[in-house]
Amino acid sequence: MSKEFDVLVIGGGPGGYVAAIRAAQLGFKTACCESNPYADPKGEPRLGGTCLNVGCIPSKALLHTSHLFEEAGHGFEAQGITVGTPKIDVAKMIARKSGIVDQLTGGIKGLFKKNKVTLLNGHGSFVAQAGEGWQVKVGDEVVTAKQVIVATGSKARHLPGIPVDNKIVCDNVGALDIDAVPKKLAIIGAGVIGLEMGSVWRRLGADVTILEAMPDFLAAADLDVAKEALKVFTKQGLKLQLGVKIGEVKAAKKGVSIAYTDKDGAEQKLDADRLIVSVGRVPNTDGLNAEAVGLKLNDRGMIEVDGHCRTNLPGVWAVGDVVRGPMLAHKAMEEAVMVAELMAGQAGHCNFDTVPWVIYTSPEIAWVGKTEQQLKGEGVAYKVGKIPFLANGRALGMGETTGFVKMIADAATDRILGVHIIGAGASELISEAVVAMEFAGCSEDLARICHAHPTLSEVVHEAALACDKRPLHF
Repeated sequence: MSKEFDVLVIGGGPGGYVAAIRAAQLGFKTACCESNPYADPKGEPRLGGTCLNVGCIPSKALLHTSHLFEEAGHGFEAQGITVGTPKIDVAKMIARKSGIVDQLTGGIKGLFKKNKVTLLNGHGSFVAQAGEGWQVKVGDEVVTAKQVIVATGSKARHLPGIPVDNKIVCDNVGALDIDAVPKKLAIIGAGVIGLEMGSVWRRLGADVTILEAMPDFLAAADLDVAKEALKVFTKQGLKLQLGVKIGEVKAAKKGVSIAYTDKDGAEQKLDADRLIVSVGRVPNTDGLNAEAVGLKLNDRGMIEVDGHCRTNLPGVWAVGDVVRGPMLAHKAMEEAVMVAELMAGQAGHCNFDTVPWVIYTSPEIAWVGKTEQQLKGEGVAYKVGKIPFLANGRALGMGETTGFVKMIADAATDRILGVHIIGAGASELISEAVVAMEFAGCSEDLARICHAHPTLSEVVHEAALACDKRPLHF
């Protein structure tokens, strides 16, 4: 007889494991299946998905190490600290990164045990409807669940004619395991992954060129932030070329050659030791057997869902990168909790308008809500408060004065419509804006809150004051 569960989650990434844990907390007999080993030494499936294994977590570990390396080589002297010329042990850096990944993925297994979630090793694919539930094949067995949550995530999008071997030509997976600092590194795509990985290897000594097809830099960000970021990254040494068209790419054992047309229409060639292809991601729906059971996908291969992540099939839900919306781990987690709570008859909630975006470069970039260009296009009357970190005592003491906080509020109601930050600690500071916006806060609300002194958060406070043209320190 097949195993029976109240809830089966297909996929153990941020959306999947959180959905499983929350469902179990709510009293459901829950299982989660996962098949991807993510280069596990024993070949066993690894929980945590792209985020923990080959995405968010390992990339931040490398960013931190490379940031310290650059500070030691260029930033310490201004603080009166002499350490000599730093050297990087790439193998040790990669091993440290991998150790963090092992600790966190193992930690999820511990959370499953604590919350009584059954872990099933194997790829989940639909077999057929079974009464009011579903039969799902997991590995070599078929299990039955009353409700199914699909959380299969996404994978790197590859370009036609550019084979990825994750040695010379890498996607996000190979970019995290480069075994030596390349003299020349080429990157196709100036999005989050391209900028973060470009920053890592530039800091460690690589000559980095990023080729971007779009004519505008960071088009999704507020224009002021994008302009500041382009200026800062260029000054740091990243070579950013916008509006290019990639031609033939030839890879060999010792390097890669990229032919492209620049924004002026001139034919160019770039030779590099390594190439990272970072041109977005595509949903993982292969192997779900969606067609056989009638699970609807859109023309991009994403599972179609409503505002509460219900699919067209009764009792089948989908969350995370495999559905519409931003491909962000924290968005997947919020959807996961919402779905589990809706299944339990509670009022699950996920507000896409307050999902923050973060790019972990130096300076960091973070935003939530509408950009100024979006509001102009919508004809919304607004006011802006913008304060530079240069006016902040803590930022001066840290030597981190690049950037600003920009707050946009409705001209009539004062409700905060968007907050955009480029500067030190932006990834942490943005949470205050998210809280304010989630509860329909106004710039005056933040202006009236006492912020500790001296802290970077005071720049957010000053930006709120500036919305009413009354900043105190600028």
